Amino acid sequence: MSTPLLAATLVHADRVRSFHVRPTFPAGWEASESENQEVVHSQRQTDWHRVERTLLRFAQQIAELKERGWREIELPPSRTR
Repeated sequence: MSTPLLAATLVHADRVRSFHVRPTFPAGWEASESENQEVVHSQRQTDWHRVERTLLRFAQQIAELKERGWREIELPPSRTR
């Protein structure tokens, strides 16, 4: 199991948003965004510069959600790769 580059889950009322960027094997990274436990965007990337842009975009989205009253919660680590 590898350590994710980003793993964030935010809640607001009965809504949940999750953002993940994790390494995939043999090479690359998977970036995914979920809303209410349904994947709304998932992409496998092999170019580090694209991963950096995705990390920045996710960080901006997370900051905007927090400004609107969403709060980040800790979830137990996933057992999947």
